[in-house]
Amino acid sequence: MKLASAYAPHLRENDDVRKVMIDVLIALSPAVVGAAYFFGWYALFLCVSGALLGELFDIFVMRYLRGIKEFVPDGSGAVTGLLLAMNVSTRLPFWAFLVGLVFALGLGKHAFGGLGQNVFNPALVGRAFLLISFPTYMTTWVVPGAGFWKSPADVMTAATPLALFKEHGVITSYWDLFIGNVGGSLGETSALLLLVGFLYLLLRKRVKIFIPISYIGTVFLFSSIAYLVNPRFGDPLFHILSGGLMLGALFMATDMVTSPITAKGQLIFGVGCGVLTMAIRLFGAYPEGVSFSILFMNALVPLIDRYTRPRIFGEVKE
Repeated sequence: MKLASAYAPHLRENDDVRKVMIDVLIALSPAVVGAAYFFGWYALFLCVSGALLGELFDIFVMRYLRGIKEFVPDGSGAVTGLLLAMNVSTRLPFWAFLVGLVFALGLGKHAFGGLGQNVFNPALVGRAFLLISFPTYMTTWVVPGAGFWKSPADVMTAATPLALFKEHGVITSYWDLFIGNVGGSLGETSALLLLVGFLYLLLRKRVKIFIPISYIGTVFLFSSIAYLVNPRFGDPLFHILSGGLMLGALFMATDMVTSPITAKGQLIFGVGCGVLTMAIRLFGAYPEGVSFSILFMNALVPLIDRYTRPRIFGEVKE
């Protein structure tokens, strides 16, 4: 019997990027179906075209411009395109969405060196760009349930639950918040469908629970204290179910590339996201703070990883 030696890693799995991205797309599909049900054909069109065009642009345009001759799809562009679509209003014109998609993949991903090298979540980079460039389109929300085939331009507009509460003190029905029968970005409204998708990722062992638990837990604790101090800040359940918190905590903050590696680091990351989200919601001019809090914490990931990585046995601390 011969003893064969080889370089690490010695334990291997039959996994690759494409399989992981396919699982993420499957996990997001319940929320896509919900978006189509509540906001109509244009919501479905944005999601499907975002995934398809995101992958095509990622493979054939950005890789060609960077001189990469390998044009094998890995699904990462499709995930970015779909997540960007889920973070916009159905009042956003398709041409503006395409501009945001190009910006997300070009500057948010490939400017840093491509998949695995980007510092910030590309879909959130695209959303931030669209929010700054086209604020009217991005903050005009339609009333859900107007009919599948009805044009978004013909649908009545309404404020999001967070805006209604911040401006008028109106609390939206918790049931409507849970199932998604409220105004908002087309993929963020249904907490129920997002939880179903996230459960699939957990069963497939694609994500860990540390970031969502620490993120949502911090929002719960922060909002509970604020509510006890002054009820006008809103109760914890309202803050958890409203806005983009569920989408952000379950699918955006958990991005493998832009989140910490260690469990301790992921807990710190989630707490930071939760504190910043509530600080913006309660004391900022903008009613929502999920996107900006995640982007800010993305920038701190290298620092978090540096101070939370486990020490190698025998390593001398400098």
